[in-house]
Amino acid sequence: MRYLLDQRSYDEMLRQTFHPRDCYVRNNEYCHHLYIDGVKYTVARAVYACMKEAQAKNDTDAMLHLQMHISDLERLISAARARGENVQALRLLGDPPPSDEEARPQLDNSFVPKVPHTIEETGLNRTFLTEHFLRILYNKGRATGREIAATMGLLYQIIEPIITDLRGVEQIDIIGQRGYGDINYEYVLTIRGHEAAQAAMAKTQYVGPCPVVLDDWIASVKAQTVRNVKVTRRNIRDAFEGLVIDESILNMVGPAVNSGSSVMLFGYPGNGKTTIAERITHLMGDDIFIPHTVYADGAIIKFYDAVIHEPPRRPWNDEIEYDRRWTRICRPVVIVGGELTLEQLNLIYNETSKIYEAPFQMKANCGIFLIDDFGRQQVRVFDLLNRWIVPLEKRYDYLNTVTGQKIQIPFDQLIMFSTNLDPKDLGDDALLRRIKFKIEIIDPTEEQWREIWKIMCKVRKVPYDDRSIDYLVAKWFRADGRPFRMCQPRDILDQLISIARYNMETPLLTADLLDAACLSYFPSKEKKNFGAKVRLDL
Repeated sequence: MRYLLDQRSYDEMLRQTFHPRDCYVRNNEYCHHLYIDGVKYTVARAVYACMKEAQAKNDTDAMLHLQMHISDLERLISAARARGENVQALRLLGDPPPSDEEARPQLDNSFVPKVPHTIEETGLNRTFLTEHFLRILYNKGRATGREIAATMGLLYQIIEPIITDLRGVEQIDIIGQRGYGDINYEYVLTIRGHEAAQAAMAKTQYVGPCPVVLDDWIASVKAQTVRNVKVTRRNIRDAFEGLVIDESILNMVGPAVNSGSSVMLFGYPGNGKTTIAERITHLMGDDIFIPHTVYADGAIIKFYDAVIHEPPRRPWNDEIEYDRRWTRICRPVVIVGGELTLEQLNLIYNETSKIYEAPFQMKANCGIFLIDDFGRQQVRVFDLLNRWIVPLEKRYDYLNTVTGQKIQIPFDQLIMFSTNLDPKDLGDDALLRRIKFKIEIIDPTEEQWREIWKIMCKVRKVPYDDRSIDYLVAKWFRADGRPFRMCQPRDILDQLISIARYNMETPLLTADLLDAACLSYFPSKEKKNFGAKVRLDL
């Protein structure tokens, strides 16, 4: 805690026209906090002034809150006097302002998968590697030792003894050479080799980089855990730069990220819940390593997903070698919506290829798993929340194979539930308490809403005009009692641009174009019967 004692700080607090919600006792009443460079301070003179106001109103709740501050302040003053300090000359009591180092997020991920140099160091047995070699050569038809090693993601020196063994049992043969040295010998399968390769293909048709054993992947998750992330009031603004968002929401999002556990974002649709979740990954550290596939008790689990896992943000130092069975990605953001089913949260087995697909929560490790439109899935809310009880409490999950084996995997991610339903309608207290943070994403103020208009007009290259927004607010919002939403400036502007193109005119914030855009954007408030009925069981 930090207390500002001087009159200047109190005057500065009074001059500010806007304060985040957490600067007040409640509902914009009894302001007694001040933010300076992203650091929150308690203003001592404001505390005493608010206490007088609360006493005059006989506001018991406010007095209780303010008395806690007064007790803490008096304790700090007594300690300062005991140290021989002149309290009247001090501006600050309590914790000093954080240093730049303390405020900086932890961005460097030090985990690098070590390059294996022997068969033993891969964690895979010789039989598996031999069969995988045969599958790859069967798929390619002919290939050099260099090409096969690259496909397997291993050094040539690891597969060299396997080549020697296969030549010894006459399952492969040299058909040519493309360069100097044994590594450039070109191989094909013999008749015996074809038979052995077909037997290997009957086990699995996977022909990509060699899998990483389960224990090695688990160790990588621990090394790259989301729990190492450190978010502060000062650095959170960098991640949300260019996004208009209430400071009080950031002050709840930051601790949720630091917890690395679970959070529910709730509120009206169109206020940026999904965007907030995506921006959070910028706070979660540097790029990470994940395996292409994982080998667990005989099961090959396809892990890397090009749709979900995005390329790294930072270039790699080529002087640092790493195991090529792994790939670098941004910390993942896995987003699922109303299409989510319970079956998708377990291993998905392909009968033809004999390969498992990793479920969403496995792919989201070391990142974010966002369940959007929570409460509108095909599965009951109770069943979905019940599915997360063990992972949320224990931070591990169990997956089942088709042979009945249970595989324990880490559950190291910030899981986020986004909904426009009231949390009280989604489950009882016993279930909801397992979601640690519940954050309401509130509607923007008119000032914030206008700021979004300015940003979007700049992005879309449409001249901004305050008078046009005044007209829009008066006709389409105040007149109908319509609330402001974060998405409206972007959506209405896009409608306007489309209409202007159709009219073969320059897109401007004119009354005609704004009216046309809003007419096609907002549904009519008049209830109409179009001769059909629809039933929505939500």
